[in-house]
Amino acid sequence: MSVILATDTYETIRGVIERLRRQTARQEIEVVVVARSAEAVKAALAFREEFGAMQIVECPSEDLAGARAAGIRSATAPIVYIGETHSYPHPRLAEALIAALAGPWAAAVPAIGNANPKGALSWAALLSDYGRWAEGLPAGEIPEAPPHNAAYRRAVLLALEDRLAPALSLGDELPLWMHAHAHRAYFEPAAQTDHVNVTRPGDWVRERFVAGFVVASHRCRRWSAWRRFVYVAGSFLIPAVCVWRILPGVRQAARHQRLPAATIPAIVAGMFVRAAGEMCGYAGSAVGNAERQMFEFEMHKLAHLARGKA
Repeated sequence: MSVILATDTYETIRGVIERLRRQTARQEIEVVVVARSAEAVKAALAFREEFGAMQIVECPSEDLAGARAAGIRSATAPIVYIGETHSYPHPRLAEALIAALAGPWAAAVPAIGNANPKGALSWAALLSDYGRWAEGLPAGEIPEAPPHNAAYRRAVLLALEDRLAPALSLGDELPLWMHAHAHRAYFEPAAQTDHVNVTRPGDWVRERFVAGFVVASHRCRRWSAWRRFVYVAGSFLIPAVCVWRILPGVRQAARHQRLPAATIPAIVAGMFVRAAGEMCGYAGSAVGNAERQMFEFEMHKLAHLARGKA
């Protein structure tokens, strides 16, 4: 399995590399580090002999999706796991996902837990974004896999050709394409990863809004003006739809964890903020450097933690 890590410097992924070094199947792992400068990440090569293989891919792309696409194209294993700078795999993640993809699945998703569980904002962010793949949910076929924190058959992703990078962006292009081509996804709770979530209040609100705006902007590139109008008019329904999708994961989290009392209100509030971002995106509004803001959140999430909430 090739683990794709897009980053700016080695320090940004140091913690993830340390977790990969603890993998039970590390000799079956190829680590593919993607960065604009090979010099900035060359420290990773000190651990090359601990894995099946390691390579550094220089990529000039200024967005994570483009960098991840470059990593996937350069990977040599038949399975690719799209990692993040702030998501820390448990030791059996690679072993369990490789075993799962020995079946009829095109994608396999680990159980996604909370790496910084102190506070309602962290839990609200995690469950809002990953509640459909939360710890405690049963193994089995699922409707879709996320574009990162998931393993895919490399050949399936390469079939996207020049649409690979857009499909790896925020939005629904990848799951729609998977459905259209009858590719199936599996949830494997024996594989686990811990995800860091924004907890600084102002940044938390901004991340929710910007995520909604970026998702809507990407969808609008494929949508007609009429469809955009319908979604603007119906944007008040977005929070209810989003909460409904993550409800099973929220229930499971509540059974396995003592969630902070404000978690549910924070989830609902965050969904309204995200819906406002989506409405602006569908309406064609300009929200400055939304893509750059989203890149910063995704690349350096640990820089957006409230004091005492790490």
